[in-house]
Amino acid sequence: MRLQSLAFAALAALAAPLAAQDTTGGVSVRLTYAAGTRPGVIVLPVRGANGDSIRAILERDWDFGDRVTIVRGGDALAAGGTTFNYALAKRLQAQAVVQGSITATGALHLAVQDVERQAVLAVRDFALPGAANSAQWRHAVHVAADEVERWLTGVRGIAASRIAFVRDRRVWVVDSDGENLRAVTDRGALSPAWHPSGRAVVHSVLTDRGNQQIVARELSGGARVIAQGGVTNITPAVSPDGETVVYASGQERGVDLFAVPFAGGSPRRITVGRGTDNMSPSFSPDGRRIAFTTGRLGHPEVYITDADGTNAEALTQFTYGEQSYRSDPDWSPDGRLVAFQSLIGGVFQVMTISLRDRGVKQLTSEGRNEAPAWAPDSRHLVVATTRTGTQQLFVIDAETRRARQLTRGAGGARMGSWSPWLPTP
Repeated sequence: MRLQSLAFAALAALAAPLAAQDTTGGVSVRLTYAAGTRPGVIVLPVRGANGDSIRAILERDWDFGDRVTIVRGGDALAAGGTTFNYALAKRLQAQAVVQGSITATGALHLAVQDVERQAVLAVRDFALPGAANSAQWRHAVHVAADEVERWLTGVRGIAASRIAFVRDRRVWVVDSDGENLRAVTDRGALSPAWHPSGRAVVHSVLTDRGNQQIVARELSGGARVIAQGGVTNITPAVSPDGETVVYASGQERGVDLFAVPFAGGSPRRITVGRGTDNMSPSFSPDGRRIAFTTGRLGHPEVYITDADGTNAEALTQFTYGEQSYRSDPDWSPDGRLVAFQSLIGGVFQVMTISLRDRGVKQLTSEGRNEAPAWAPDSRHLVVATTRTGTQQLFVIDAETRRARQLTRGAGGARMGSWSPWLPTP
């Protein structure tokens, strides 16, 4: 495989703001509703070209976000003229009503009615670039959905994010709703990890000589090798500031973690495993610590170390009478939890452990479930599971354990990695 050179210097820069008119004046807005409940939301028909498609995308995005309940039967509210019927919305048990239309310039105009306050909560116009129902156009609608979800709940949605994964030894990328699937590598690629800019993935690739390299690949096209040497180079992770890649590297005996600048340079050793396997690193949100899998106790457990390799400590603990095998950690973006896979009754299941009190929670029990990866909202995870027979990716709500299928088709799917929130390009 021929690797093209890249100019990656701009990848760590922050993305530009949304191309939209914000009439909230920069003030934080949020719907008021009872704690522990999900607000009911009516989405009215969107007036203008492709309004039905936009409405369907918005409703599905908010349903997948698991923070609001879509209320049906409210279309009569669209005939209210200049006076909004708050009483009818309240009888339908809705706390909010979303009104949408396409402006003369082709933007998506969204307004949210706060039923309890009987007032407009927020209004904003969102640009819709590209042809209707194109990947770019759909992504812009997802961005709008995520922002309105922030108005409604105080938490930005995850619709405008993507998942990278491995199928048939290639890295693929798919939108968080399962649309716009595309391959981004040739065969031989494994273990994708997102750069925090969302514009590139870092992955392992098997060369014709039988050894592995760590490659940085821009989704727009080019790629370059950032680490090689030895036999094994696998499971890369990118630091939150985008400047460092940590990966597992080794010869025939033992694997250790190494760090290399994303821009290129000499690797430095982080762990000294003395013949054991140390792999699957995951950065804490502040970049100061790394969770990883190690076999230094004679069986795989999850450890945490400072980013320079000092102060290593066990996160998961051996339990007498169990077959201890805990691996593939992923640190939640809010820093509270680490997800990992654990062998239970001879089958891998997905667990989370609290960094505060070390409390453990089992999220899966149906089929074999592996390689959890957090969404940017720190509530949802993508896991590879056999619950449908073949291994596919499912999204799990860590609070309710609701599961929805993300990938389908021959070849299965594994090694999912969830992108950060991606603004409109």
